[in-house]
Amino acid sequence: MFSIIIPLYNKELSIENTIHSVLNQCFQDFEILVVNDGSTDNSVNVVEQIIDARIRLINQTNQGVSAARNRGITEAQFDWIAFLDGDDLWFENHLTEVTKMITAFPAKRFFTTSFKSSDNRRLSKHKRHSTIFKVENYFKEA
Repeated sequence: MFSIIIPLYNKELSIENTIHSVLNQCFQDFEILVVNDGSTDNSVNVVEQIIDARIRLINQTNQGVSAARNRGITEAQFDWIAFLDGDDLWFENHLTEVTKMITAFPAKRFFTTSFKSSDNRRLSKHKRHSTIFKVENYFKEA
């Protein structure tokens, strides 16, 4: 259901945890496309040590994060695309929550979730009564 695109450029210290945060999802219908954007550190070797048939490593010369994401989109096999940076983590229910959003709002084509800052600062001034809701004006919300 999901093609998860992870651009990779010199993230050897974090990429293993990032990939494992995807592999540990409650919702398991996905592929992981790690697009190596010309890394010069040990990132590729770290990825190659993680054995899972759903992981594809795609190599390209360094062209920047946008080009890496676009390459991932081109290579994706599923209809739903999810982006994850090589130094970020997902909670284990992330894809489950996105799947609920897709079901709740079937006419929509773009979904986003909240995040938690590593320094625990408060991220939103708005109180919500549900974990899944429609944002009428994204730019005002953001």
